[in-house]
Amino acid sequence: MAGGIAIERDAFGTPGVWHLTLTHTGKFNAMSRSMWAELKAVFTTVQQDARVRCVLLQGDQGHFCAGGDIAEYPAFRFDEAQLRHFHEQEVWGGLQAMLDCDVPILARIEGNCMGAGMEIASCCDLRLAADNARFGAPIARLGFPMAPREAALVGQLAGATVARAMLLAAEVFDAAAMQSHGFLTRVHTPDTLGDACRDVAVRIAGLAPQAARLNKQTLRAFNRPVALVEYAQEAPDFIANAQPGAGNNPYAYADSAEHREGIAAFLAKRSPVF
Repeated sequence: MAGGIAIERDAFGTPGVWHLTLTHTGKFNAMSRSMWAELKAVFTTVQQDARVRCVLLQGDQGHFCAGGDIAEYPAFRFDEAQLRHFHEQEVWGGLQAMLDCDVPILARIEGNCMGAGMEIASCCDLRLAADNARFGAPIARLGFPMAPREAALVGQLAGATVARAMLLAAEVFDAAAMQSHGFLTRVHTPDTLGDACRDVAVRIAGLAPQAARLNKQTLRAFNRPVALVEYAQEAPDFIANAQPGAGNNPYAYADSAEHREGIAAFLAKRSPVF
């Protein structure tokens, strides 16, 4: 099973509330390639549907999202062109659809929120978490970096200091720490988180929907990460002009021994040797 996104329309008996659930059983809702495509399709639909007033996004079975589905990685990540397409088109396509969405997005975060989970949460407007939630992006253990636009997004929303600790030292933060750094709107106990998220979603749905969409457009215009704007402008030439082995190619590591070792070690459930 490649996972999916369950959709409940008019959730909590409230017109205009869409309740989305990331579901990938046995993998803490890790994002598969098909799930990234589904994420893009869902939020493109939300953006085009004037009846939607709020989206509540959560993960299934007590976890938000543990990252990417690493079991899929050996099939494509070691080829530079496929790796570039995965990050620039598939992953960023889903994240961009969320960032472009004018409907308020509320994240309900429990358990693991790692890697791709951090990226998806960073695209939400409000983030409510259980006090048992854990946040990080320990992909240095897997032998590869976070893609440029994804790193810029997490760095902007979680803060440069937190992003550096996550990416360079594989640090994992608890909910209290992430709230203190401004990433989380509020922290609740696991028993009260569901009711708190429902109350916020219903409250948003009862407010002026046109005002909400216009507010999101304004906030997006004035808070878009500079690094993302520059990358969007320069990425085509940046990547097209990159030469094999050159320092200006963010995907040149595709076939590296380090990359292969990190993923092989994870799948074999052993410690990598870098």
